[in-house]
Amino acid sequence: MSLSTWYHVTFDDEKVYRETNPPNGEGWKDELYWKDIIRVCFKIGADLFDNDEIYIFTDKREESYLIPTMADGGADLWGEIVNRELFDADLAIKLATGLEGSHCWPEGK
Repeated sequence: MSLSTWYHVTFDDEKVYRETNPPNGEGWKDELYWKDIIRVCFKIGADLFDNDEIYIFTDKREESYLIPTMADGGADLWGEIVNRELFDADLAIKLATGLEGSHCWPEGK
């Protein structure tokens, strides 16, 4: 079963919402406010079949929120993060054109 069938991410003007219903486990849901985001990291998958991952850090908790780009709504969320200038657009373009590894914005934080 593909990730996009059980991991869903949506957003509106105020919040990002995650909801999961994994086939072999218990589902959960949570949400975070856009205004609380202090840093975003993007990790490139190991190959074309591996998930790229978005890590969102807020000022409300130490651990990040992990969102796979292959989740239902993951790619749309990534576009919105860039549109809201929570991740540098030039760096996002470099990631899309072959830059490897993990990259965060703002850098050096």
